[in-house]
Amino acid sequence: VTIPKVQEVMKCWGKLGRCRTTCKESEVFYILCKTEFKCCVEPKNVPVKPEFSNTDGSLGSSSTV
Repeated sequence: VTIPKVQEVMKCWGKLGRCRTTCKESEVFYILCKTEFKCCVEPKNVPVKPEFSNTDGSLGSSSTV
């Protein structure tokens, strides 16, 4: 009998986010994890209100030049 290896879930953002290579559609990433993964967080758990969300799921702010 082989026991499947359970992959440990890496938490971030005060344990409200999860480190993933790609965030789910309902999530945004605001910071990066210690690895190359993104810290994917539900928008309601992010204290800043983004002006827009980039197509890659990251939060952004507009600037006028």
